[in-house]
Amino acid sequence: MEFQALKGVIDKKYTEKICSKLIFGTAHFHEYERKDQAFNLMDDFVELSGNMFDTAHQYLNSEVILGEWIENRGIRDSIYILTKGAHPDDGEPGPRLNPAAITNDLMESLERLRTNYIDFYALHRDDKTVDVGLIMEVLNEHIAKGRIHAIGASNWTHPRIQEANAYASKHGLIGFTFNSPNLSLAKCNEPRWSGCVSADEELLDWHTGSQMPLLSWSSQAGGFFSGRFSPDVKSDEEMVRVYYSPENWERYERARTLAETKGVSPIQIALAYVLNQPFSTWAVIGPFNKTELLSSVEGAKVKLSSKEMDWLNLKGEMGAQAYEK
Repeated sequence: MEFQALKGVIDKKYTEKICSKLIFGTAHFHEYERKDQAFNLMDDFVELSGNMFDTAHQYLNSEVILGEWIENRGIRDSIYILTKGAHPDDGEPGPRLNPAAITNDLMESLERLRTNYIDFYALHRDDKTVDVGLIMEVLNEHIAKGRIHAIGASNWTHPRIQEANAYASKHGLIGFTFNSPNLSLAKCNEPRWSGCVSADEELLDWHTGSQMPLLSWSSQAGGFFSGRFSPDVKSDEEMVRVYYSPENWERYERARTLAETKGVSPIQIALAYVLNQPFSTWAVIGPFNKTELLSSVEGAKVKLSSKEMDWLNLKGEMGAQAYEK
């Protein structure tokens, strides 16, 4: 499995954490029939050299299961945790992007995860009515106390990230060092969930210029490229609403064509699209079994040329001789 460094802060000094490019997502743990199913899959992920896990205060019971597994296996020092807080639909009603809610969620996450620090902490949603100064100040208080080693944004626009980092720089604070929006080969017709941000061309250009790491959730577009869906099968209302479009079906056909030339599957091509950007990317995956996990591990090894990347995303033409096996 491929690894790359993500920046963190320990004892007020920048440090690098060498993280697997695949991140094990835990949002779907509540769909498992038994807790040991989650335990066994996380064991498999670690055996395959994976070392980074994504969760959130808002995910049903996921932090609790992940924390119990980490403690049971005794591997806290060898894995990395990305968790998120301050989701607007999580507990008390009303806006929750404020110092009190951030602190509440963080302290509860630490308890659930059975740890005294979070490697990568992200704000789950943005609220543009809130001044970024309040947010950066409280996050830095927790960094100073060693509870957080790196902060980032999930579902924020890049102008707001820039605004927050400008405030941090001006006031001698630690800024956001990563961004976690959705990035996938299939483009969303509308947000999958309220308040979500998906990477469009403007955001991709900004990441290319800034080289800020991007940690993509729903990196495989909810299984759009798995072969389970087709234009005439509309039983999954969410998939139809978010991903069904003529452009995405053309992307699927191109992924299928390219997959045949490389001896892989369309969904592996879709994962490779996320991991072959001109800036550092990581992909959150949500396997339900070992077969799906192994598929992602193999898909992460696929290399795509810039011409193939453009062609998959409906840019330009590419003759058969240009495919790279």
